[in-house]
Amino acid sequence: MKHQMELSLTASTPAFRRAARRQRRLPSAHWWFDQMRKAVDAATDWEPAQPGRPEQRHLRLVASETQSA
Repeated sequence: MKHQMELSLTASTPAFRRAARRQRRLPSAHWWFDQMRKAVDAATDWEPAQPGRPEQRHLRLVASETQSA
């Protein structure tokens, strides 16, 4: 192919595409935030968990006379 192809990039074409894409995304964004608001409104209050049992960090091993015999 020896001919050069010409591609014209006019300023109106990309702006039109961006506007159309944005208009398509807005309804889905509204839907998403509506779903999140419903989830927050339906959330229930919860009580915090009871504190855990005390943790034993050290174990003293004392040799008794009965074990050494």
